[in-house]
Amino acid sequence: MSARFDRLAVAGLLGATGVAGLLFAPVFGWAELLVPVLVVVLLAYGCVELTAKFPKLTPYRPLLVVVLGLLGLIETVLTSTTLAFLPTGASVRGLARGFTEGWRLTLQSTWPALPVPEQLLFVPLSVLLGVVLGLEVLLRLKKPLVALVPSLAVAGLAQAYQALTGLVAVAAALGFALPAGLLLWSGRRVRSVSRAPGVPRSWRVTGSAVWPALSTVVALVAGSVAFAALDPVGRDPLTLKDTQAAPPPRSRVGNPLDEIAQRLIRPGEEVFRYRGDTPVDQWRLIVLNGFDGANWLSDSRLHRLGAGLDGAPGGAEGSAELKVRGLSGPWLPSHQGLTGVDGLTPLVDQSAGTLMLESPSAGPVRDYRLSWSSPEVDLGSGEVDARAPGGLGGLGAVPPDVEQVAKDAVRGLRPTFQSALQLERFLSTNYQVATGTEELPTGHGWPQLRHFLLESKRGTSEQFAAAYVVLARMSGIPARLVVGFRGTTEKDGDMHVVRNRDVLAWPEVAVAGAGWVALDPTAAAAGSSRSQAGPGKAVAKARAQLPAEQQLRPPQLPPGTQPDSAEDQNVEAGMSWWWPALAGAIVLFGLLWLVGVPSAKAVRARRRRRRTGEEGVLGAWDEIRDRLRAHGVPFRIGMTPRDLAESAGSLAGEGIREPVARLAKVLDVTLWSGVPVGDGAVRKAWQEVGEVRRGLAARPFAARVLAALEPRTLVPVKGRKEG
Repeated sequence: MSARFDRLAVAGLLGATGVAGLLFAPVFGWAELLVPVLVVVLLAYGCVELTAKFPKLTPYRPLLVVVLGLLGLIETVLTSTTLAFLPTGASVRGLARGFTEGWRLTLQSTWPALPVPEQLLFVPLSVLLGVVLGLEVLLRLKKPLVALVPSLAVAGLAQAYQALTGLVAVAAALGFALPAGLLLWSGRRVRSVSRAPGVPRSWRVTGSAVWPALSTVVALVAGSVAFAALDPVGRDPLTLKDTQAAPPPRSRVGNPLDEIAQRLIRPGEEVFRYRGDTPVDQWRLIVLNGFDGANWLSDSRLHRLGAGLDGAPGGAEGSAELKVRGLSGPWLPSHQGLTGVDGLTPLVDQSAGTLMLESPSAGPVRDYRLSWSSPEVDLGSGEVDARAPGGLGGLGAVPPDVEQVAKDAVRGLRPTFQSALQLERFLSTNYQVATGTEELPTGHGWPQLRHFLLESKRGTSEQFAAAYVVLARMSGIPARLVVGFRGTTEKDGDMHVVRNRDVLAWPEVAVAGAGWVALDPTAAAAGSSRSQAGPGKAVAKARAQLPAEQQLRPPQLPPGTQPDSAEDQNVEAGMSWWWPALAGAIVLFGLLWLVGVPSAKAVRARRRRRRTGEEGVLGAWDEIRDRLRAHGVPFRIGMTPRDLAESAGSLAGEGIREPVARLAKVLDVTLWSGVPVGDGAVRKAWQEVGEVRRGLAARPFAARVLAALEPRTLVPVKGRKEG
């Protein structure tokens, strides 16, 4: 090919690889990726032009692309590490960290991730690696299809991070398919047809040029539409992010639940202060949903906080500035529905809305700004969400006499939000909040909870919240325990002051369609009433509408609705695996086809090749006939080898017609001469098979693949039984 058409192929390859890098846009955003990816692509193209102008530099082309690409990334992404625009040791260390750690740090972050160099760099570095490999395969080996493999690997990595869906996926597929099609087309579109010396070359588009490009576009678009539209199991696609979490903080991680009694003994000490634009009911520190009978544990899945989190659609926005002084552990005051943090780069548990410091703060005061989105809670029918993660966790060894308390508490009601409110009322009516600064109850394991429920009936929010969660779970109500602080009305200037006396543990119940809803059995038990904000208003309204205990009746199911039975649950469980099983069967069938059909043909050809005498020559004829049938050459019962030679010649030219015609002569001698067939005739027949194979190898790649996967040629032709 001429240099002109080499440029088209290079442009197509670089365009496809650049688009593959931009598929990381859901992770970092388009604007952050566009410049570094373009720098890599444009510098690579410049290196190709340079080596074309100075052929002596061609052996050093990979090195030139790598060096200039890295320098370009230093000047665009690592500008702060340069000195008078010259790379420094910090620049080299930044590149090394981006290459070795960037992919993992990004997986440990929430998305969109912060476009910091140590995380962002692994994307343009992946593009640079794909460009280097693809260019060498294209320009040295002249294999356009193989040259696409590195860009496909980059695109696959991007989809493993965050798969695109819907129209975005279709647009991305088209964006990749167009330059990829240009690459394949430029590699096959031209063919020299010079007939004689002195006649100028002419170039024409061939059928074999259009088919690979068109098939690539159609396959990529169809695959994207299928993956975007089909979701048989109704679940989000698995991403690499699901396999990675940020490591726990290097500092000692305590449990704020253990500190409640100690804080209440020193009620006046300040913990933090805040200034917000909306009232705050509770500040959360930690969510605990694991219980083994002695300890409450958190299964927090932490990630580094990125550019922000998605808030509740249509929720009320809120924000506050915090100054934390009295918290020694890594947990920080946070808010449900968290959307962002400014001033710190903490770890976050998205499902719980909790924050942790990755490392100890340099000073005693930590200043930061929180933003959140509080949804308008609609309790709807009040059905609980039994599938909420951690809501129906372990209970350890339950004391037998506590089981009756759980039954009495909900008065036989089935698990609903109404029964959850009744349980809250049961605790607030029959138990007393411990006050004072001495002899406060401590502990939250079964020995302490049994003493609280059956004997003392006096405790702090530690015992109230822990008892609520275990009784709720025993009654089928999904619940978890949260530790934090109440919002306060005490002010110092324009700042609200939160002290030790505001420490609080409270339960949260999972309600279908509303998420986790906070309750507080200690508020009514202590005779205090607080103004409610956000979701608390809906809870207060439901609490006010709760009938008296004597009027409570098990809620009736809608007419015609049958209670869930074990059989129904089994049917639902069966349906849950039916779609994955069908998908697995389809994938298995495809693999068997892709591997089984070519393998069966190879085994059959080997068996035919081992025959001797007349059967050896007939085996060669059978092999040629079946290979031509697979490539679309028509064959009918009664056709002679010469008839087949004419049909094959019209499809593939003299490279096929001549070997088949020569085999026809060998076959005539074998069948009609009466002379014993020797090994020479068998070798001659199979030499013609080899010539046919070489002739068919000149056909387009797609045609050869389809022929290899054609299963109908495995069925013997009528009238000919193979031994």
